[in-house]
This record gives sequence, structure tokens and C-alpha cells, in this order.
Amino acid sequence: MIRIGIIGGSGLEKPEILRSPVEEIVENRYGNPSSPLLSGKIGSVDAVIISRHGYSHGITPSNVNNRANILALKEAGCTHIISTTACGSLREEIGRGDLVVPDQFIDFTRRRHLTFHEEFEPGNLGHVAMADPFDGNLRELIVKTARQMGLVIHDGGTLVTIEGPRFSTRAESHMFRAWGADIINMSVAPEVILANEAGIPYATIAMSTDYDSWKEDEDPVTWEEVLKVFEQNVHNVINLLISVINKIN
Repeated sequence: MIRIGIIGGSGLEKPEILRSPVEEIVENRYGNPSSPLLSGKIGSVDAVIISRHGYSHGITPSNVNNRANILALKEAGCTHIISTTACGSLREEIGRGDLVVPDQFIDFTRRRHLTFHEEFEPGNLGHVAMADPFDGNLRELIVKTARQMGLVIHDGGTLVTIEGPRFSTRAESHMFRAWGADIINMSVAPEVILANEAGIPYATIAMSTDYDSWKEDEDPVTWEEVLKVFEQNVHNVINLLISVINKIN
């Protein structure tokens, strides 16, 4: 049975997209997830939502309990995970409000739990392949559906995740561009790593809200600007999620 896990990022703390939602407080061996699980139906499909930063957006990026979040979705029977995130654009061609479905990531975090494996178990050394971390079928479905809806979406790209909560210096922003990164956020790593370890197909829908700090003819990013752009375009992400979820099989 298909059951979709949704991890809602900034601006999607508690999306009202579930039919007959049921809230459940859960705990697992890694502690409490960021929020209670909201379970219900999106169309005819079972879905479970976790708010990455909590309903009041009180959890900082470095303190998100990613292991508890991913394990909670696995234990809830989720067969796929789609996350949403605001991101900064590191490329001129990725404009504000554009959607991006990355196919690669660079993990530039420093103080997060990156694995479920505290120690190696006999016969399971935990070395998970990560060459293609985002699920190709989910990515293809998201991109195809977005184009059918007339949304501006970029197929592929490299996302760099920084620790936060501060934004990049100009030097860092230029460095990430030189590395080949296309967008930047504070959330997707190690979330995607843990989803791969858990064996759950994972993809993310990233919305560009700003140009980070590299674009010197623009004001550098501020949190107020991020929220403003996200709120102006969040309906596109929600409508895309609903449409995609009802096509997964």
C-alpha cells in the first residue's frame, strides 16, 4: 500500500491538505520527531506529515531531530518521502519563486547526526551508496507534473546544505557557486542521507526565494524576504504536492 511521508519546511508548518487528519504524538529510540504526526488522506492516498521546524517554527536547522523524523515516517509505514524547502538561488537563471528538484547535494553541515548507525552490526557495515541520493522516479514525476501545471521548474541541480541559522557570507556564496552548487538551504542534509539509509525513496521540492549573498546588484538575503516570497508562491508547492501524490504508484 502506498503511504506518502511529507516533511514540510519553512512556510508549510501545518499545511491544511489532509482529509480527516488525525494527530498522533510519537516517540522512538532517537526521541521525539519535530512535531506530532498528522495522518490522513490526500485524494485517495494515505499521507503522513511532519513539520520539520515544529508548528511554531521554533526548532533551528541544526537542532532538527532528523533521525527521529525519518524513523517516525518509516515506522508509520511510509513508502515514499517528499520534502519541501525554501532555498537560495546560486544561479542567475533560477529566479525567485522558481521550483527546483535537485538530483545532487553537498553536505556542508558540521554538527548533525548523519547516520542511524552508532556502531556497525555484524553483516551490516552501514556503507550506503549515495551517488544518486534523490529518487529518480519521484523526481521525474514531480518535474513532469509541474510542467503540466505550467509551473517554472528546474530539473536537477546540486543543493548545498549549510548549518545555519545564519546566511552565507559573500565569500562563502561565491565558493559554493565555484563548487558547482545551484541552490542552498539549511535542511535537506542529512535528511536525504537518513532516508536512503532507511530505504525510503526521497525527493525534495525546493522553492527559490532569494539569491543568497553572491549577487552584488541585489540586497543580501534576509529572513523576511524569504518568508515573503515563499508565502506569495506556497500555493504552487501545495497544489503540486497534491497532484504528484495522487499519481504515485
